[in-house]
Amino acid sequence: MTFVTKLDFASGDRDVLVETVQELKETLERKGAECKGPHASPSENVTVPLYKNLSPGDEFSPWRYDVYRRSMEIHGADDIARDVVGRDFPDSIHVEVEVDRKKPAGHRRD
Repeated sequence: MTFVTKLDFASGDRDVLVETVQELKETLERKGAECKGPHASPSENVTVPLYKNLSPGDEFSPWRYDVYRRSMEIHGADDIARDVVGRDFPDSIHVEVEVDRKKPAGHRRD
């Protein structure tokens, strides 16, 4: 059985995100892991209301910022994927990890 490790990255700092994901891809390729991506998703514009008091009503202008997203997949190479997931990413990047098991083609369920 092969494992596929899916990594989703999100950040408001596009430059740090691009640099981190590119560095990760180069590391994976250097170690010989099969990697798909990084894939970019359209940025999401987020608006956050800012209130002058704890009670509703009086507001400042809302805070607006963009969230940038990238995704990657690591096929097989479980030891390399484990090392990647355990590394420290910059605080400005949110990382989500999902691991799927893929059965070979023609594999029967019992």
